[in-house]
Amino acid sequence: MKTRPFKQVDVFTDTPYLGNPLAVVLDGTGLSTGDMQHFAHWTNLSETTFLLPPTPEAAAAGADYQVRIFTTAYEMPFAGHPTLGSCHAWLQAGGQPKHPEFIVQQCPVGLVRIRHNTGPIAFAAPALTRRQPTPDTVASLTATLGLSPAQVLAAQYLNNGPSHFGLLMDSADTVQHVKPDAVALRSAMKATGISGIGLAAVDVPSTSSGLIKRSNRQARAFAGNPGTSADTAGAAVPTQTTQAQLTVRFFFDSGVTVLEDPVTGSFNASLAQWLIADGLAPRAYVAMQGSCLGRFGQVHLSQDANGQVWVGGDCVTCIDGSVSL
Repeated sequence: MKTRPFKQVDVFTDTPYLGNPLAVVLDGTGLSTGDMQHFAHWTNLSETTFLLPPTPEAAAAGADYQVRIFTTAYEMPFAGHPTLGSCHAWLQAGGQPKHPEFIVQQCPVGLVRIRHNTGPIAFAAPALTRRQPTPDTVASLTATLGLSPAQVLAAQYLNNGPSHFGLLMDSADTVQHVKPDAVALRSAMKATGISGIGLAAVDVPSTSSGLIKRSNRQARAFAGNPGTSADTAGAAVPTQTTQAQLTVRFFFDSGVTVLEDPVTGSFNASLAQWLIADGLAPRAYVAMQGSCLGRFGQVHLSQDANGQVWVGGDCVTCIDGSVSL
């Protein structure tokens, strides 16, 4: 075993323990895939990352470091909160970007650019492929969530490395009150070849169809005068900084059962690419996720003049030390 620098980072929050935690091993050299997977299983977090030098080819293309991302059961080609959390940890440990404007991360999905000079750090959403599902597929998946097709305004298969399914719901209340049947949902997800299913409700009118006009009661509860407010899990959360315009929840197959993710960067990335392209969301907005789990994640989404969608959020280190691995 070797003593390796280690951090545990909370992502998509500026307040410790209200975001999505990530374990980061800052020196993964010499570890086998089996070693990494074993440690990721032991941490019991949704993701654990290992930082490595970039390959020669990636370094020549500008990569600053390489990251490998593991859930408790398998390796992922890309994930959002591990990308931001790993970058935060790398910078905090003294990492020096080659490029003045971007950090470049190598991962199995390719090279991912990360902005770090203005506002929260943000990654450039990877290319998205998407397609329209059949009405039967939508009906099957919504039934496992205890919903009806009438509550769904739009649906898409979404793939930006991970394969997800997005449902745009009729209201934030609908999103907040979903109680999925975990066994049935896992079976339906396997049948449709997806690793996660996400729900969202927009808090602003659609610029094209005018379909989305309902107000977000949950966002209003967090807004207003400075102070705190109790969420559905009883945790005190800050109220003065929210700008949430979307309410989001995401359920994923952990390899054992279906779990809910506190805050999901990769899904929010593909969700923004879909909703902005179809005129169902503005070109810049803030998504809120995690309130049903006692968290207060905020994801900053924006599309630049070139059509690139950026996914950003605050990060805070909660544990800083070393690990024997």
